Amino acid sequence: MTTPLRIALAGLGTVGGGVVKLLDANRALIERRAGREIRIVAVSARDRTRDRGVDLSRFDWVDDAATLSARDDIDAVVELIGGSDGPALTLARTTLASGRAFVTANKAMIAHHGLELAETAERTGAALKYEAAVAGGIPVIKGLREGAAANEIARVYGILNGTCNYILTTMESEGRDFADVLADAQALGYAETDPSFDIDGIDAAHKLSILASLCFGTAIDFSAVTVSGIRTIIAADIAEAAALGYRVRLIGLGESNAHGLFQRVHPCLVPLGHPLAHVAGSLNAVVAEGNFVGRLLFEGRGAGEGPTASAVVADLIDVARGETGPAFAMPVAALTVSAPAAPGDRRGRAYLRFTVADRPGVLAEITAAMRDAGVSIESMVQRGADTDGRVLLVMVTHVCPERAVTDALDRLDGSQSITGRPMLMHILDV
Repeated sequence: MTTPLRIALAGLGTVGGGVVKLLDANRALIERRAGREIRIVAVSARDRTRDRGVDLSRFDWVDDAATLSARDDIDAVVELIGGSDGPALTLARTTLASGRAFVTANKAMIAHHGLELAETAERTGAALKYEAAVAGGIPVIKGLREGAAANEIARVYGILNGTCNYILTTMESEGRDFADVLADAQALGYAETDPSFDIDGIDAAHKLSILASLCFGTAIDFSAVTVSGIRTIIAADIAEAAALGYRVRLIGLGESNAHGLFQRVHPCLVPLGHPLAHVAGSLNAVVAEGNFVGRLLFEGRGAGEGPTASAVVADLIDVARGETGPAFAMPVAALTVSAPAAPGDRRGRAYLRFTVADRPGVLAEITAAMRDAGVSIESMVQRGADTDGRVLLVMVTHVCPERAVTDALDRLDGSQSITGRPMLMHILDV
């Protein structure tokens, strides 16, 4: 046999422990597929005393992860530390600069620094692999970068965060409110103690910016992603969507057209006939539309020890085989810089939910604002008053420019008849 691929593993949390377990459990199969053994030589983490359920005594323990890339007995480094900057970025830079392969699950770092790292990898001939950074165990990066490489892709979209999908689908199945389900998700380990990155859409936005670069041949532009999360969704929104023939999902959507590059993470109403409406629990799913291959659907477990470790080891198998192609499907110099497309230029239908005072004239005030903004109403439902004398008013618009809906809501801003900012969700018509 040829010499082993000698790796260092930085970060021994859930995923890091999973990588060790997977390499142990499937060692013979992995060696046959990779063409040589993949051998862990050194590991590094913050807490040396923690019991991770695997035997780490056979590996060299290194306190300072930054030194891993300088070891002569290492061919590749796996980074599972996390964070867009700090030790993870330092390790990425030094590893690639040394010509060693670098494998990561760090979507934040790739979203913010991926182009810089890819340029270094191209200069030194090193492999930069990040399959685990998007959608966990689903091979969407490889599928888009290699399997769909011959296609012009017009649109990519999907459910990119398992925490949000678990919360929304539990609200859907059990009729409970957001805060209650979030607390359960935290207790079960689906949500972090501070869940902001997930429920505010930032995690999904990191992933969307990476997918957009792969699909459209553009430089990653995370700052251009319009982001909103799921904090303001209530049980009534889920119920009204169901009555209208939809399910609520947090959707990351990227499109490239004559107006530029459009990237948005936003809760949407998904028609029951669309595959994404049936993606439940903590699963992820990505849809890409190619001009020759048609619609591609990637679905599976998007996080967790097993799925993410599976993606990391799949990247290591590629490295062991000597596969080093460009990180973003083409050399960095070939990536275009695309201007952000204004959301207002898009046309579509929208769901609007108002909490209003139960008194004459309120409906006329809202419909007048819609009329003056050029928004036509397709359907409208008003629910009974609560103990505070407030009622829910839900409407769905006809197809119109998104800026017209925003204009209508701006006209209603400050109205004494409406409590808080109305809830706006776009309807997924793709």
